[in-house]
Amino acid sequence: MVVLFEPPPWQEVPALLSQACSYATQSLRDGNVLHTAAYALWRLNWIHPFGDGNGRTARAITYAILCVGFGRMLPGTPTVAESITINPYPYWDALQAADRHWKRGKLDVSEMERVLSELVERQIGSQP
Repeated sequence: MVVLFEPPPWQEVPALLSQACSYATQSLRDGNVLHTAAYALWRLNWIHPFGDGNGRTARAITYAILCVGFGRMLPGTPTVAESITINPYPYWDALQAADRHWKRGKLDVSEMERVLSELVERQIGSQP
């Protein structure tokens, strides 16, 4: 699968990261755990602040947001981040869906929220 994506100019990265952190902080304060995690996962990949490792870093931060938001480490395996690595297609589709909405001037990460919700349920449900 080839996805053509051009990240924003490097000069915009600090401001974009600051805006993303502010949005995510407020969203998490408002109790929107899945939305915050989905937003962070999409937005960090969109901003693309690193030369390498953007996806891994975004997945790690997303998992941290989920754990903080739910007030504990999530039990079960594979973890949400590992599940995305095992089968990245729903994740990639959700990234593209959010990108399409963003190009139309709308913030909509509902597809990513759905993907993360399913993965969280699967991870927690894996416990005996």
